[in-house]
Amino acid sequence: MDREKVIKAIEDLLAALGENVETEGLKDTPRRVADAYAEILSGEGKTAEEHLSRTFSSAGGEMVLEKDIDFSSTCEHHLMPFFGKIAIAYIPDGKVVGISKLARTVEVFSKRLQIQERLTNQIAEEIMRCLKPKGVMVICEAEHTCMTCRGVRKPGSKTVTYSVSGDFPKEKRDEVFKLLK
Repeated sequence: MDREKVIKAIEDLLAALGENVETEGLKDTPRRVADAYAEILSGEGKTAEEHLSRTFSSAGGEMVLEKDIDFSSTCEHHLMPFFGKIAIAYIPDGKVVGISKLARTVEVFSKRLQIQERLTNQIAEEIMRCLKPKGVMVICEAEHTCMTCRGVRKPGSKTVTYSVSGDFPKEKRDEVFKLLK
């Protein structure tokens, strides 16, 4: 990210909106926005491989489910936040990963300009690629401020997406949905 270009762009945006960027309240806003975008988009260009590469042997092949992983992301269509919870279920094939690494994987893909459908798929694909489990299922439920604060204005509405990769039998999918209720 070119911080100086972002600062200039925010100054130009504020001026185009008819604001005086020299007022006390707006004087440092372009810098603050640039700092915020650096944090909000910090996952751009990263993979979760560093988080998912340290594994542990596991003789059991039972499903692992981590749920209620809070996330926030930025809609690439309106540059507005969307946020919610993600659940990750996978069926190990001889190795597991530390559970915090699943949450870190969510962070890598949520901290970039995103759409929910792609976010859900990217997490599932990266887990399949790095852990090579028998199967993985990722469920994402999110509220989009581009839908709740503008446009149709339906606060509280949620969008649910899910992605399944590998061998993740229907009975295991049903079990995941039951455990999430």
